[in-house]
Formats: sequence, C-alpha cells, structure tokens
Amino acid sequence: MSQEDGEPDISVVIPAYNEAGRIAEPLRRIHDHMQGRGLAAEFVIVDDGSTDGTADTVRRIGSDLGLVLRVLSAEHRGKGGAVRIGMTAARGRAVLMTDADLSSPIDELDRFMPHLRDGAHVVIGSRRLGGAVIEVHQPFLREAMGRVFTLLTQLFVVRVSDATCGFKLFTREAAHEIFSRLTLDDWSFDAEALFVARKLGYGFREVPIAWRDSAGTKVHRGRDAMLALIGLIRIRANALAGRYHLREGARPQPARAGGEPERSQ
Repeated sequence: MSQEDGEPDISVVIPAYNEAGRIAEPLRRIHDHMQGRGLAAEFVIVDDGSTDGTADTVRRIGSDLGLVLRVLSAEHRGKGGAVRIGMTAARGRAVLMTDADLSSPIDELDRFMPHLRDGAHVVIGSRRLGGAVIEVHQPFLREAMGRVFTLLTQLFVVRVSDATCGFKLFTREAAHEIFSRLTLDDWSFDAEALFVARKLGYGFREVPIAWRDSAGTKVHRGRDAMLALIGLIRIRANALAGRYHLREGARPQPARAGGEPERSQ
C-alpha cells in the first residue's frame, strides 16, 4: 500500500536520547531495507529531551534520504515514555519498535513479518532462545541485570524468555491498545507492555534474534535496576487497582502454522 492513502505498510518507532552521533547509519540501513522489500514506511522518531541536536540531525537525514518522517519531541522522561508516544502515534499497519543503535539488524524484520501475516498481533525478539546469535555481548553486570529482570518478570508478571530486547513488532491495533494503557517510563516498560498484551488477549510469539551490544548505552546500572524492580511491583499494583482497563481473554490467541501453540503464554 502506498503512503498516499495515509496508511503505510509499516511504522518504525525509534526512541532517541542524545543520539545525534550515531543515528544516521541506522536510519540509512532501515531505509535501504524497506526500499529493497517494497515496503512503504514511515519513521517515527521520538526525541526524548535530547540536548545534542538529535532532532535536527534526524530531520536533515530524513530530507537527504526522502524519508516519510515524523519527529516527535518530548520532555526527558525515559525510554518507556518515548516509546509510548511513538507507538500510539504510529499509522502503519505494522509497527516496529527498535533501538536507535540498531543492535538487532533490520534484516531480522524479514523473520518477524510472516508471523503477523499468520495471525499474530505481537512478535518479540529473544536473545535467549535457541538459534539466537549474540555477536557482541553486553558487559557482564548489565547482561546479568537483564537476566535477573527477565526471571523476575517471569515469576511475577508474564512468562517470556527475554523481556528487554528492544526489537518488537506489533499490529497497529495491538500497538495502540497496549501502549495507550502503559504508565511506566523506565526500563520496566517492556514487562508492562507484555503484561498488558497478555491480559488483553493478544498472543505473542518469540523469535530468536541476532544481536550485538553497541557502545554508548544510556542505562545507569544501579539506578535503572532499582527503578525496574520497583516497576514490576507497580505493574501488579496497577493491575489490582484496575488502571489498565483490561478485558482479559478478549481475543483468541492464534496458533503457529500447523497448529503448534505459541511460546511463552
């Protein structure tokens, strides 16, 4: 479908905080990928209160490449808040959430899109499933933090092999319904999104992914780890208080081709 009717094939949502120095090449790679696949794409870049001219850099690159581009500006609140703004504003039939450093290559999208065509509403990348390829690992402490967070997410929020991978694909309906209900701005927003998805009846599929750590992370280990743990508690508290306006079981959870049940439900 063309962009002229106002409905792109896919929206690419990228949260960006002080990314002026490294966002150009990922945008070019994504643009080339979409053109090579014949996909009409819009780019939704959410500038999370950057102080280094990220928004101006993105606009210049967008003009050079001829991107269908929207730059949304927000006060600096954290990745979760930026992603929420972008996902609820997306107009594409599919909505890809990815990090500004493109830690997962955009070519991984080729393995995600068939799941949407097969009836899934949410497809998430996993660095923990068999078949995942980790080219460059995170520093030990940060990787350990991610594993602990995922374990706690499994125990208290929702069963999933990798809660924090930044490469996730949604239908537009699912993106809007899920992210419009989210409340958390910190690292725990991923777990909140999957919790809400599950409670709304959206089945999600996990796909092993290629991934490499990139220098320049904005994560502060001690502070962000504590906020994320508090976030898991807040998810349960919000659910008990009815803040998500959930309709549990509202949708059937589609099976994989051949009737195989989905993972992590």
